[in-house]
Amino acid sequence: MAEDHIRYDILAQEALRGVMRKVLMEVQRTGLPGNHHFFITFLTGAPGVRVSSRLRERYPEQMTIVLQYQYWDLKVTEVGFEVGLSFSDVPEKLEVPFAAVRGFYDPSVNFELEFDVRTEEAAAGEIAALPKPEIVKSRSDAGPKKAEPKPRKSEPRTPETNAKAEADSSANTDGKSADVVSLDAFRKK
Repeated sequence: MAEDHIRYDILAQEALRGVMRKVLMEVQRTGLPGNHHFFITFLTGAPGVRVSSRLRERYPEQMTIVLQYQYWDLKVTEVGFEVGLSFSDVPEKLEVPFAAVRGFYDPSVNFELEFDVRTEEAAAGEIAALPKPEIVKSRSDAGPKKAEPKPRKSEPRTPETNAKAEADSSANTDGKSADVVSLDAFRKK
């Protein structure tokens, strides 16, 4: 199978997260329309997730929240959302990056999105598995490069001009560079 250098899988995940972000931004602005409501499942241990220690103890791996009747202060950004919810009559504020969301489901229209969530361990393992970069010397490390004479385009290449070019290049082997003169200095203005 050919290697996917474009990474369509990542692009598709980002696009689907964009759908969820856009829906939540609209709900933030106007509220839930009709019978729409959302079940959002996320990893509680993912980077950027902020939940109380009480909730983290109760849901050490993942949790599902419902945005339907009793939620408040929904704030949506480009990278995630925060919302106030009540758990056993205790108000809590949650901050969830979109990258931590595993699922988004709207049962009123049977619409569901599932996401691949990269945990820190998986990301660290993938980074460690990448090939180590090679150190390549650049031309600047090898010292200055001497300019080679180039034939002028207006002169046709004949045996006589080839001999003159060879003589000019062999005469300039003392390490000094040639002086460059701009023709604009001699043009009439």
